[in-house]
Amino acid sequence: STREIQSHFGFASQTSVMQYIAALERKGFLNRHARKARALITPVQKVRITDVPIYGQIPAGMSTLTEQTIEGHVSLDTRSANVSKNRGTFALRVHGDSMIGAHIVDGDIVILEDSKEVHNGDIVAALIDGETTLKRYVMERGRPYLKAENPRYPNLIPARELKIQGVMVSLVRKQERRKRH
Repeated sequence: STREIQSHFGFASQTSVMQYIAALERKGFLNRHARKARALITPVQKVRITDVPIYGQIPAGMSTLTEQTIEGHVSLDTRSANVSKNRGTFALRVHGDSMIGAHIVDGDIVILEDSKEVHNGDIVAALIDGETTLKRYVMERGRPYLKAENPRYPNLIPARELKIQGVMVSLVRKQERRKRH
C-alpha cells in the first residue's frame, strides 16, 4: 500500500509516494495492472547483450602502430552501454595517460563504432600519418587535428593523412580490488 511505501522509505506524505509512482510510470519502470485497481507491476525489460571484439591496445600517449588482432571480447548490454549491435562496433584497451583529462586511464577499454559520423569534440581512434592513437577530434578553421586531454602531450596535426577508425561511444573500467590485510 502507499502507506507502507511511505513508512518504509520515509516519505512525508502519501501524496509524495503517488508522485514518485507517477514518475516511475512515466519513465516505464512501473505499469498499472490492467485488471486490478491498485496493483503495480514492473515490466520485464529484455537485456540485449552483445559481444564486442577487443582489438588489442591503443596508445593514449604518443601514436604507435597497432595490429588488428582480436585478443578477446567484452560483453555489454547494448542499451546501458549506448552501443549498437552492428559489425562496426569494436573495443580497444587504452595504454598511456594522454586522455586522463577526459577520465580515460591506462587499462580502460574504449568501445568505438566505425560507422558513426565524427563531430568536433568526439573522442576517436584515428590513424594519423600511418600511426594509430586515441585522442579528441578537433576541427578548427576547416582543418582537423587530434588533441590530447593531458597538457604534457602535444596536439597531433596530420602532415599527410588522418583517418578516423572509430568514434568512442562507451567506456569500460575494471575496478581494482584492494587486498585486505
